[in-house]
Amino acid sequence: MFKRKDRKLTRQRKHLRVRRHIMGTPERPRLSVYRSLRHIYAQVVDDTRGVTLVAASTLDPALKDLEATGNIAAARKVGELVAQKALAKGIKKVVFDRGGNIYHGRIAAVAEGAREAGLDF
Repeated sequence: MFKRKDRKLTRQRKHLRVRRHIMGTPERPRLSVYRSLRHIYAQVVDDTRGVTLVAASTLDPALKDLEATGNIAAARKVGELVAQKALAKGIKKVVFDRGGNIYHGRIAAVAEGAREAGLDF
């Protein structure tokens, strides 16, 4: 069995490995996803300037009517919300950063929600 420390370290190593190849530019910023046990966070980042352009999470006031925040339905809503905010700022294309997590479950739900709401990646 993995210890919690080992799992966290493994995820961080995977994230660094992925980040070697993924970089957000002004034309195509990075959609970064972070997953905790209770919540999920997504933000659109321009890495050349080091600026977060748009952010959304299950803690967002627009999603206060969610029954549970640590499930796939909530993750899909976060994806839709971050896409709506990005489209409002004129961002249509992004590159997806899964944050070292496996593309499955809540991480995939954020991506699907963002795609359905109009983001292209």
